[in-house]
Amino acid sequence: MYRITGPPNRIGITPGDVRGTVFIPERLGGCCCGWDGQYGPNLACAECGCPVATRVDDCGFWQVVWLEPDAVRPVAVAGPVQQVMDWDELPSTPSADPRDCWSAPWEAAIAVALAHLLMASGGERVAVPNGPVAEAFRRTIDSLLPPGPPKRHLALAGPGLPTAGTEIALVPRHPQTGEAWPCEAGAVVPLAANVWTYLAFHDGRRLVPAARSIPADVRRDDSPPPLPHSLFRPDGQVFLRTLERLAPIRQPWLRRIYDQVKERPYMDPF
Repeated sequence: MYRITGPPNRIGITPGDVRGTVFIPERLGGCCCGWDGQYGPNLACAECGCPVATRVDDCGFWQVVWLEPDAVRPVAVAGPVQQVMDWDELPSTPSADPRDCWSAPWEAAIAVALAHLLMASGGERVAVPNGPVAEAFRRTIDSLLPPGPPKRHLALAGPGLPTAGTEIALVPRHPQTGEAWPCEAGAVVPLAANVWTYLAFHDGRRLVPAARSIPADVRRDDSPPPLPHSLFRPDGQVFLRTLERLAPIRQPWLRRIYDQVKERPYMDPF
């Protein structure tokens, strides 16, 4: 799989939201069934012909169009102003898909947060709270950081939770503005809001019917919500790409972790 390169601060949008562009034929290389963007911007403005974006839709890649920051600019359009949701209106996405497997968006979102958490750790072991957060983060972070007693602590922080000081806070990232929940923690680890909300407020315990204690008019035939039947495995490629963008990997401890995951991207826990 090729790694998509390009300038920082690019904006990714869905291919169906693109208008007024044409393909650049000589830049439509791909691996298998589509374009992977390895040859640079492959979409040009239909009016002036300038390269403006890179479309990626080959198999094994998320379908996305990356807008080139030096070639596009925001323009005000007529119509109603988009209403920004309040923090207490954040969405929630279950951890499992209909097959009782871990959701792919979850694997990607947790991988991004793991890269932030690794940077915030400074190479020191981090204590992860019990419950859903531990299920998503603990196994991976314990395998990447050195053994021994934890020197830093991770805690959930955000809307609906009591305010408390912590060394590293796992906070929601607003789905519309991209801003992380403001808090006074020593370090902030942003997580996609729909995943954070599920971790913070969902009770993943399965209910066991107690036939003799539940009134007949309360019994239901609804099936329980799907829950993953395997250990969580974050997306290793997303983790590596996020780590590359976050900070220089010249620090020896961080470089060792990066090389370890890159050389064996599909080994446990990825």
